[in-house]
Order: sequence, then structure tokens, then C-alpha cells
Amino acid sequence: MALPGDKSTGTANGFEAVIDSVADLLQTAVDWLRQEAAGVVQEKIVAPIQRLGLTLVSAAAAAALLTLGLTFIAVALFLLLANWVSYPGALLIIGAVLMLGSIVFLFIKVRSMQK
Repeated sequence: MALPGDKSTGTANGFEAVIDSVADLLQTAVDWLRQEAAGVVQEKIVAPIQRLGLTLVSAAAAAALLTLGLTFIAVALFLLLANWVSYPGALLIIGAVLMLGSIVFLFIKVRSMQK
């Protein structure tokens, strides 16, 4: 218990109040900096990565649907060609077209590398 004439505890209580006030001020500053940092990270890093992820997923889904559609079209064209000529003839025509396409691609690639 503090005596009425004892001034040391009054000074300590005043000093402790100042320390508590400074600690509260520092805690408020730290909280504010954390909030600002979280906002900046959300705005500058997280949001663009989310947009990039959605774009990549959308592109992958579109590519899968395109591949599936092209597969159905290729099968339908093969069956149509097989009705006009026989199955071996359809396979021969498709193989020849693919070989010619690869030769043209190779020729174009070699010419562009020589330039």
C-alpha cells in the first residue's frame, strides 16, 4: 500500500501510463501497417494471380473443347471419305495429306532458319 507522503509510486504510475500510451501507439501503428500491407498484397499480387489463374483455366477448357470438336469432325470426315472410297483408300489419302503437310512445314521452317 502506498502512503500519502510516498511520491515514488505516483511517479511510477505516471511513468507506467506513459509507457502504456507509447505501447498502445506502437501497437496501433503496427496494426495499421499490417492492414496496409495486406491491402497492397491483395491488390498488387493476389488479384492479378487470380485473374491469371482464371484465364489459364478458361484457355485450358476452351482448348479441350476445341480438341474434342476437331476429333469429332475428323472422325466424321474420315467416315465420309470412307464412303466415297474404301477404308484403306481413306487411310491412304489422310496419310498422304499429313505427310505433305509435314513436308511443307519442314520446308518453311528450314527457309526461315536460313534467313
